[in-house]
Amino acid sequence: MSAWPDDLTVAPIREWPGELTRVRQRSPFRAGLDDTLDVLEREIYQLTDTYAQRKSAQMLIAVPIGAMWRLDGRPRANAIAEHPGVIFSIESKHGHLSYPCDTFTTWQDNLRAIALALEALRKVDRYGVTKRGEQYRGFLAIEATAASAGFDTAQTAAEFLARLTDDELVIPIGPNVARILLQRAQRRTHPDLGGDAATFQRVSLAEAKLREAGLL
Repeated sequence: MSAWPDDLTVAPIREWPGELTRVRQRSPFRAGLDDTLDVLEREIYQLTDTYAQRKSAQMLIAVPIGAMWRLDGRPRANAIAEHPGVIFSIESKHGHLSYPCDTFTTWQDNLRAIALALEALRKVDRYGVTKRGEQYRGFLAIEATAASAGFDTAQTAAEFLARLTDDELVIPIGPNVARILLQRAQRRTHPDLGGDAATFQRVSLAEAKLREAGLL
């Protein structure tokens, strides 16, 4: 099972920014998804100064909710996408960054391209060429869009999960309560187990908010 970064929220793409690439390339990459995720996790830490910034990391992929998603809300390593485009965004120490890529024929290769691009941009600072992360400026204005809106607070996220599981919510919310609510909601709503895809996506967004609040 691929080790997805804990700080990364993964969701389906609602809208691609601009036109999709018509003629894509076969990638030169040889490394697998696990190695890509290791690189991406390292770059998330390098791009951020705070816990909240790390928790803002988001990857959007054109894999519809269903059997190609794991119970933990991550796409399977062999998931087939409607198109291979990937968007990675993060609230970094340099500001909001967003990187769309659909150059290559698979989403796995496009995710690797983004991870390696982040690594290459960071190395510019290593040699003193830039002082304030100027190499990231070109990626500040691109906006990524997700399948549905998230939650304003951890409490609203937990309340949503409690309604799904018919549980009485205990306030203040602790890590044990949050974890149990999430696990029950995932089992009840996962499409592989007879649940609704749209509701399962909302569960994933609730998970992201609870993680952001340090409850998972």
